[in-house]
Amino acid sequence: SENACEKTSFAFLRQELPVRLANIMKEINLLPDNLLGTPSVRLVQGWYMQSLQEILEFKDKNADDEKVTYDFTDAVIKIRNRHNDVIPTMAQGVVEYKETYGTDPVVSQNVQYFLDRFYMSRISIRMLLNQHTLLFGGKVKVNPAHPKQIGSIDPHCRVSEVIRDAYENARNLCDRYYMNSPELVLEEFYATEQAKPITVVYVPSHLYHMVFELFKNAMRATMELYGDAMEYPAIHAQVALGSEDLTVRVSDRGGGVPLRKIDRLFTYTYSTAPRPSIDGARAAPLAGYGYGLPISRLYARYFQGDLKLYSLEGYGTDAVIYIRV
Repeated sequence: SENACEKTSFAFLRQELPVRLANIMKEINLLPDNLLGTPSVRLVQGWYMQSLQEILEFKDKNADDEKVTYDFTDAVIKIRNRHNDVIPTMAQGVVEYKETYGTDPVVSQNVQYFLDRFYMSRISIRMLLNQHTLLFGGKVKVNPAHPKQIGSIDPHCRVSEVIRDAYENARNLCDRYYMNSPELVLEEFYATEQAKPITVVYVPSHLYHMVFELFKNAMRATMELYGDAMEYPAIHAQVALGSEDLTVRVSDRGGGVPLRKIDRLFTYTYSTAPRPSIDGARAAPLAGYGYGLPISRLYARYFQGDLKLYSLEGYGTDAVIYIRV
């Protein structure tokens, strides 16, 4: 909250983090031996073990000692940075497993179930780590770019600003790849009052992640369908605020997806694009592991919302993000 206290946060996290880390480590241990044996999964497992050990060192330390809380914040930052690449590394592990042992429906279903839980756990742990480091780490107590934010939470998140930001960045990728990109038509709808821009209490980075993913998909579908045309149909984004939900709809005219394939788009082991190679260059590919949609859906569900796709094959796709207000 706004009057957060570092001691309270320290006392909470040193109890809570080991529990969350240990729970997910137990689940990792239940993976099929062949998947557990891949270099990438073993690497991830090692990160989690190291992080758990580092947090446990603070179990009995004195919370009133300023040096202890300072060291703890340092440890939290180190842990957060260590886990930066968990998603692509775990994805690489699944790829290594598939390339060596092939894939069957039962294993795919079990891996899907595990990855949903694993990545959701990661979102919740990162949320805690980020709150602590943003509120108590570093010299600057208030982020000059976002002075009203409480850690990573923005009590007045301007939805359309985040959407435009995500569109511009997706558009840059699209321009680099296809030498062109569709325009954006953005509209806001209020159930009650008009005029001021729609705001919501939310984590802007989560909203950005979801919308950026939807724009990338919409742009790719549009550009692939229209090929070398000079004109491309615009992507439409609509933001609607009701009494219970804030809804964001991203609509494209990229030809749509048959119903039979919709569920597949949310599986971790499925991507329609060629697989990226992991290398030192951190350029975000326009498409790749096929993790964008399932992880975006987890971000939506983390705060009791959802993400759904509705497609008109032969015309285009509507992707809808629901956020509880």
